[in-house]
Amino acid sequence: MAGRTRPPVSLAAGLELARGLEGRFASRLRDPGVAARLGIALGLAFGVCFLTGLVSHFMQHPPFGLAWPARPVAFYRVTQGLHVVTGVATVPLLLAKFYAVYPRLFRWPPFRSLAHAAERGFVLVLVIGALFQVVTGLLNIARWYPFAFNFTTTHYAVAWLLVGALVVHVAHQWRTVRDAVRVPLPSPDSGETLGRRQFLGLAAASSGLLALVTAGQTVPGLRPFALLAPRRGDIGPQGVPVNKTAVSAGVAGRLRDPAYVLRVTGAVERELVLDLDALRALPQVRSWLAITCVEGWSADATWEGIALRDLLDRAGARPDARVRVESLQRGGAYRQSYVDPPHARDPLTLLALRVNGETLAADHGYPCRLIAPNRPGVLQTKWVSVVEVLS
Repeated sequence: MAGRTRPPVSLAAGLELARGLEGRFASRLRDPGVAARLGIALGLAFGVCFLTGLVSHFMQHPPFGLAWPARPVAFYRVTQGLHVVTGVATVPLLLAKFYAVYPRLFRWPPFRSLAHAAERGFVLVLVIGALFQVVTGLLNIARWYPFAFNFTTTHYAVAWLLVGALVVHVAHQWRTVRDAVRVPLPSPDSGETLGRRQFLGLAAASSGLLALVTAGQTVPGLRPFALLAPRRGDIGPQGVPVNKTAVSAGVAGRLRDPAYVLRVTGAVERELVLDLDALRALPQVRSWLAITCVEGWSADATWEGIALRDLLDRAGARPDARVRVESLQRGGAYRQSYVDPPHARDPLTLLALRVNGETLAADHGYPCRLIAPNRPGVLQTKWVSVVEVLS
């Protein structure tokens, strides 16, 4: 038996339906003053995330030969911790903002002129970019990558698109926002369960709570509250978290090789070839330094080993020489890192053999790893076998 078919919806009926959608979503919470205040908070949050993200990117990829200073020691810890905490705290603000403005997406006609179409196009980029950055950022700190693209490269590129769209949106809307925030929000009407002030207060409180339960992964005093932090700075082998293990790096079978030596080579007056006994016989110094990960966690530790500048002086390297440190890893984006003079000559920069009073565990870089102040954790090269002085 033939099924019953629905009559086709005419174009006129479809247009009439679209015109009526916005009115169906009416709410007192969708107030220009509410939307403006949420927009200001989000603009500030995205600005902080963008600037702190630039710090992280340019530390890993210095532009124009820029050499980052080694001090203040905790600079990267503060900026990257702020980046992740602020990013997490935007979630309630973003949801509240979408709730306050989403019926506008159904306005009809969708645009009235080419200029209006361009303005709505930037809003679309702003919405998609904000969702993309927040969602992929949360997946990154959870170390779960269900997507095929490179997170770091794509997150950086979309950040520029998002900020560009945000600048255009602010330039277009700032008069509207200014006028909206000058009008005090009304008190709740009788019988109203959630007023506009309460709605904003709930969004702010939720944002602050998320910040509190995330910040403990980098702020030691807040560790008891770090319920959402995927990494804590005091949990891991020898009291320090590990992201990349010796097994996952493919070096586990090579670490106990009795033929291991550290070579100091390149633009030096004399090459050094040092086995473990020779390294342990050199003057040992200690540094109290934190490992800070791009995912936002930080871990303090006491490192003990040879000061890199002492080793370079023994090899007769120039004081302003740049250094390349290579790992036993045969591949990987971070199997080597460059150490500029501010770090290479800093007394806190070590080729560490011990951490927290013990010989380095395999997952912390045994037999030898780089540790330096104010550098991302991915540049603190583990399983070091070569120090090459560049000309």
